[in-house]
Amino acid sequence: MNKRITITEVTIEELFEEDALLINKAREATELSYSPYSNFAVGAAVLLENGEIVKGANQENASYPVGICAERSALATAQNLYPNIPVLALALAARKTGEQTYTNDVVTPCGMCRQFIAEQEQRYQRQVRILMSSSTKVAIANSVEELLPMAFN
Repeated sequence: MNKRITITEVTIEELFEEDALLINKAREATELSYSPYSNFAVGAAVLLENGEIVKGANQENASYPVGICAERSALATAQNLYPNIPVLALALAARKTGEQTYTNDVVTPCGMCRQFIAEQEQRYQRQVRILMSSSTKVAIANSVEELLPMAFN
């Protein structure tokens, strides 16, 4: 089996207007983060097929496994508010808690979130574009398969 992985990297200024809006919403969502243990505020924004954008942020807990990542927070909220509406894209942004500067490196979904996104793709039989941002650039995957080539299904 041979798989080719293609991730496009662009500067923030090179983004299409819709993608720039989604990144800005993910950045706004970092303000919603509750991250007193890691001091790593992550925000996510999900674009749905009906045009709605839903935000989510990481929510930590002293009982470590109880927390939730920004991606799963946004996706679960989107599915609760708009059941049966497919997800078209997911954007991520991160910064240190209390700082306004975003990370120098692009922030990527953890393995658990990658599998969660894969379920969205399987559920609706459509790819989810993933926009992973830093302070100056965005890495774009056209499907979670680019990040998780052999997802469990």
